[in-house]
Amino acid sequence: MTIQDGRFAHLLAMLLWSCCSIGLCNAAAWAEEPVEQTDVFVGGTEGYHSYRIPAVVLVGDHTLLAFCEGRKNGRGDTGDIDLMLRRSTDGGKTWQPMQLVYEEGDTAKITIGNPCPVVDRTSGTIWLPFCRNNDRVLVTHSTDDGRTWASPVEITPDVKQPDWGWYATGPGHGIQLRSGRLVVPCDHRAKSEIQDRAWKLGGRSHVVYSDDHGKTWRLGGVTAPRMNECEVVELADKSLLLSMRNHFGNSLRAFASSTDGGMTWSTPEHHQQVYCPTCQSSLHRYTLDPKPRILYSGPGGPGRNRMTIRLSSDEGKTWPVAKVLYEGSAAYSDLVVLPDGTIGCLYERDDYGKITFARFTVAWLSGIE
Repeated sequence: MTIQDGRFAHLLAMLLWSCCSIGLCNAAAWAEEPVEQTDVFVGGTEGYHSYRIPAVVLVGDHTLLAFCEGRKNGRGDTGDIDLMLRRSTDGGKTWQPMQLVYEEGDTAKITIGNPCPVVDRTSGTIWLPFCRNNDRVLVTHSTDDGRTWASPVEITPDVKQPDWGWYATGPGHGIQLRSGRLVVPCDHRAKSEIQDRAWKLGGRSHVVYSDDHGKTWRLGGVTAPRMNECEVVELADKSLLLSMRNHFGNSLRAFASSTDGGMTWSTPEHHQQVYCPTCQSSLHRYTLDPKPRILYSGPGGPGRNRMTIRLSSDEGKTWPVAKVLYEGSAAYSDLVVLPDGTIGCLYERDDYGKITFARFTVAWLSGIE
């Protein structure tokens, strides 16, 4: 080898090393990509003691809507609670000023919450079901990417049985099926079961749906007992997979399926790979073609700690990929996928002190694109 050949070989080696160092050489390097974290709602600011119960959706190709409950005077689940929103038009890097979507009674102890937005791809309308005092069910909508919202319409008689008491929409996001049906995950407790904490044995998950682009809403299927807050995804074969918080005390996530658009559900089964400390979690379709992949977010434990992102490549049968997004205390979350494939997770952290939006890639999660 000549001196010139040796110099060329050295330069080539340095170039290859540089490519590897910035993540262009192999998948392992991609896994070192940083996660971008932006605090969207911070407790103790803008007149609210706490912000809880996040939900996020993408409208069109550019607008993110982040919803939550603004809790005026404390962290509790009841009281003077309002429905809040912030918008982002740059993929969640920055967020516009906070908006009040809906409240009642000024300082009265009226609980407005459990946002569960769903976007109609046909019309671009954002439908937002929510609850009043965890009893009545209302829905509002926006046709201008969340800038303004229509006066809410009550749909309680259409989506709640007379013998049901406590009721919650979502929280998290709903979905639109390929058929056009809008599906909103919910849960409830029968009046007879809301005594002496017996609701832990009687709570059930269910869905509500609309087949006319949000004009009317109907009650769908109800699961077996001991189920609670849930999210849903449509599978490649057009069946549905429901992911549920449950009260069996085994710290495992429960899943059920439907082959009729959510009108009936299979017996819930606990998944040994998915830890769940009796907490809400999120479920979201990442890709359908050519590789069907589903995302999951929730505390990785012990307890409500270590927000963990999971990935399934076999339609939820197994969840072999799991990576910690945040090591500290973390609870409720909601997932969204941006047009460029970037994944967003809006989640509660730091003992419910913040709701943060995290941006990361599937390469960061799994080491491959």
